Amino acid sequence: MKGKTKRDPGHATRNAGKPTAVDLFCGCGGLAVGLKKAGFRVLAAVDVDPLSVKTYKANHKDVEVWEMDIRKLQPAELLIKIGIKKGELSLLAGCPPCQGFSTMRTLNGAVSVEDPRNELLLEFQRFVEALRPRAVMLENVPGLAEDERFTYFCRKMRKLGYLGEHRILNAAEYGVPQRRRRLIYLAGLGFEIPFADKAKRQMTVKNAIGGLPKAGESGDPVHDLREHRTPRVIDLIRRIPKDGGSRIDLPDEFQLECHKRCSGFKDVYGRIAWNDVAPTITSGCFNPSKGRFLHPKENRAITMREAALLQSFPRWYKFPTNNKSSLASMIGNALPPPFISAQAKSIRRILLNGGGTCPITKRTERK
Repeated sequence: MKGKTKRDPGHATRNAGKPTAVDLFCGCGGLAVGLKKAGFRVLAAVDVDPLSVKTYKANHKDVEVWEMDIRKLQPAELLIKIGIKKGELSLLAGCPPCQGFSTMRTLNGAVSVEDPRNELLLEFQRFVEALRPRAVMLENVPGLAEDERFTYFCRKMRKLGYLGEHRILNAAEYGVPQRRRRLIYLAGLGFEIPFADKAKRQMTVKNAIGGLPKAGESGDPVHDLREHRTPRVIDLIRRIPKDGGSRIDLPDEFQLECHKRCSGFKDVYGRIAWNDVAPTITSGCFNPSKGRFLHPKENRAITMREAALLQSFPRWYKFPTNNKSSLASMIGNALPPPFISAQAKSIRRILLNGGGTCPITKRTERK
């Protein structure tokens, strides 16, 4: 890490009284957006992927970011760098890489997958033990709940004094215009943390992307990346009914040969519907052969800006690359900020009410 990030003169004033957070396995910064929106000051972040770290830094210039394998980072080094002591951190949050826990990899939980990334869950635990934060938030795929490592993790957390619970929640019920089932684990050091209430209204695809300028002519490089399709695929896309239509709506003569041989994965080459939430945005979201990723109205897949908005990133969020596959991977693996923000606000309320002997008082907060 090269020196400290320069901060503007009003930085200290704006952050006075805010509870603090550290963002492990930070990716391109979706969790940080959610934490900041909930009123947390993110002090540090760690990720091994160079492009994700570059993106994080471009959007969160006030955070100390380590680009390295977390297994090589010592918690004591992190504490020294951000200037706090063990036990002073308000929240440790993160999402250990989850591909090894996915239902596709585990045959819906029927088998245990030996993926070295799964062990990173225990690295998260190592930081909990070393930093002793007042609260912990861990996010992952639902399949993690059935893994023996998560059982061990929960048991160890209880021994460390953390009272925790996990639930499988749908991000669409927390203001995200996308169906996305995720596991959330919340724990407090000696106290419980309630899960957030659901949002009062559902965000739709039209709410999220309906007002964007025409792709390819917007001046936003993330929205203007060109598609390259064969004439056969272009013709297929044009024929799919607008606003939620699917390839299965077409006669057999317009079906691709590969689809005739395999009747599964019926969402591929499907259109997203305007007045509904989108399907789960994945790392394949730029490719209509990977799922229901066609624009509701236009004859193309969603753009990377549209994918980012369906993940609920702000419109201004920077993605410093023009590689569509890399963009889709970052965006598809990100955490939707409103989903994180809702849970983080619940944590913040408990901390401000004295949970975990948090030094941030209501009196300080009102200043």
